[in-house]
Order: sequence, then C-alpha cells, then structure tokens
Amino acid sequence: MDAIALGPVLVPLSRLYALACALLLLAASAWLLGLPRGRHTRWFNGLIIAWIVGARLAHVALNLPAYQADPLDALKFWLPGYHAPFGLAAALAWSAWQLRDRLGIMLRALGLTLGAALLWLGLMSWSPLGSGMTPRALPELSLENLEGETVDLADLTGQTLIVNLWATWCPPCRRELPLLAEADARDDVTVVIANQGEDLLPVARYLDARGLEFEHPLLDPRQSLMVESDAPGLPTTLLFDAEGRTRERHVGELTRATLDDWLGDE
Repeated sequence: MDAIALGPVLVPLSRLYALACALLLLAASAWLLGLPRGRHTRWFNGLIIAWIVGARLAHVALNLPAYQADPLDALKFWLPGYHAPFGLAAALAWSAWQLRDRLGIMLRALGLTLGAALLWLGLMSWSPLGSGMTPRALPELSLENLEGETVDLADLTGQTLIVNLWATWCPPCRRELPLLAEADARDDVTVVIANQGEDLLPVARYLDARGLEFEHPLLDPRQSLMVESDAPGLPTTLLFDAEGRTRERHVGELTRATLDDWLGDE
C-alpha cells in the first residue's frame, strides 16, 4: 500500500511521512533552538514554504516538456511531482539566511533540518505503513469489454501494459483519462481502463459523451482488480512490462510527468 484512504481522499504515504517529520522538526526546534516564539514561527513557516516551492520548481524544470502542454499543472501542488534534494537545499538556504546573525542557532537549525530529511528518507525506505509492490505480476483475470466480449488480461501482454482502475464518480479518475487515451494511441503501449463496480450503461455513456476512445475499456463489477492489487482507493494505475511483471504502481491521480517517466519519454 502506498497511500491511505481517508474517506474519499487518498493520502500518499510519502506525504504522511513528511508531515510526521515536519511536526517532529517543529517540536524539536522549539525546544532546542531557543528562538523567540515569533522568530521561530517565521523561520519554520518559511522553511516549509521554501522546501515545498523549491522541490516543486525543480521537478517542473526537470520535466519541462510534460508541463508545456498545460503550464497551470505546475501550480497544482496537491499532485505528485517534487524533487526532494532541491527542496532540502532550498530549506537549508532559507535557514542560513534567516538565522545568519546567530551562528550557533543557525548550525543547530541546519542540523535539525538535515535530521528531519534523513528521517523521512528512512521512513520512505522502511515504509512501516506500506505493503510492498502488489501485485507482483499481472493478475490472471478475465473481464468483459463494453461489447460483452470476454478479455483475458494475459492475452494483452507482449509490450508495455498500463492497467488503470477507475470509476465515473471519481474526479481524479476523470481528469487522468485523457492522458491515458493519449498513451493508448501509441503503438508501443497497451492501455486497459477497468471500471470498478459500475454497470455498462453509465460507463459507456461517460466515455461516449467525452469522446474518449480506448481499445480495451473493461468492466470489473466485482472489483477483482482492486482486491488483487490491494488498492486503497481510486484511481490506481499499474504498469507491467512485456512479460506481465509489475514495474510500477501509482495510487492517486496520474500526471503527464509520471506517465512520461514510465514510458521513457523525454
């Protein structure tokens, strides 16, 4: 599991770990730095802002082609896409500048910030709330397409395969479908969109109304793929290689940068 469902909201574990580390940094710095309350608040708030903005700007710069089609995506901070090392560098630079008149406190602040970053990296590696990559390989399932024909997922291997779990009531699912439709138009990728738990009519109407065409739109009324992939919610997207081995799993809304990285696009 790489996210936790809080009602209809999916919270990535990476952000949950980051929040825990930030709260620990807040408590430790309030106790160890000895700064006046007002200055401590300004330093800490600025550090968090510098970290987030710095990490986001670096990610956008490194994936600029993915954001040229829709530059406003760079401002959607709730979407994945952060470059952690650059964010840390921005946070350290903020601390050095903000506390430049108090060398001892500045050095302690830098040390605490580095400690929080190392703790986050440790949590990401250990992943105490995660369950690892699930499934290990393409599930042996047969689902019906919108024409009522049975499709065996195993028959779709042979090249890169993307399997997307979605529903018409899910806003992030709807937002990412056009991206998946673009990928489906490629000759070197097979895309499966497997609707979870809905009947044929609403699915067909939704895709038709928005002009979305997929070669393999499938129905999964029993949500078998959600069970097989241990998905905490929708959307969930799985990437398989030509032999059907799982390469990536993404819970939450896909971005163009993530998809380009999966497919090796520059």
